[in-house]
Amino acid sequence: MPKQNPKYQRMLLKLSGESLMGDRDYGIDDRVLRRYAEDIKSVREFGVQVGIVIGGGNIYRGVENSSDGIDKVTGDHMGMLATVINALALQSSLEHAGVPTRCLTAIDMAKIAEPFIRRRAVRHLEKGRVVIFAAGTGNPYFTTDTAAVLRAIEIGADVILKGTRVDGVYDSDPETNAGAQRFDQISYEDVLRRDLRVMDLTAITLSKENKLPLIVFNMNIPGNLKRIALGDDVGSKVMEFPTLARQ
Repeated sequence: MPKQNPKYQRMLLKLSGESLMGDRDYGIDDRVLRRYAEDIKSVREFGVQVGIVIGGGNIYRGVENSSDGIDKVTGDHMGMLATVINALALQSSLEHAGVPTRCLTAIDMAKIAEPFIRRRAVRHLEKGRVVIFAAGTGNPYFTTDTAAVLRAIEIGADVILKGTRVDGVYDSDPETNAGAQRFDQISYEDVLRRDLRVMDLTAITLSKENKLPLIVFNMNIPGNLKRIALGDDVGSKVMEFPTLARQ
């Protein structure tokens, strides 16, 4: 079999906390964790360096709505801690699959994870370890989407992959609108102008300023991550001045 060369050498994968729920109403489905771990392992076997940012919405969504009596900043800190829980769960699943990992957090908690230090993160990646970035940016009022773009820029990633449960960027929600139109490619400007909510405003703006391409794809289809790594056309690509195309 001829050797397959990956298109990307270093990728940042953004996963939502909700993606870990599977068919549950909350929490973590271990079947989803195992499937994600196998997909990530398949990419790493091609020599691709993988960083991961994961949300915490399956446990607590502090950045959007705090419970009664909990102020915004406290709620956001609770959300950051939720991402650490998810990161540790994913780390355990990856290591059970034989993938070496490191979990780095934006909030110091040395008993369970390393503090985020950019040079250390890059060194782990160079050694073939999957690096999971937890606790967002460490600051309230910033989403894990923004954290993902920030970490991608800091580690020099070639691309951001946003794993969702739909197969790309649409002009409306395809889960509620059967006539929603999908974009093969779309510019940052059009995402902002159309208010498509691919990522939050700060994240898209940061991607645009750093010319960092973003691919939105369905993470729940096994093999999609590997196909993207090898350069196949999967999902929708958000980038600088592409030819706008609809499928």
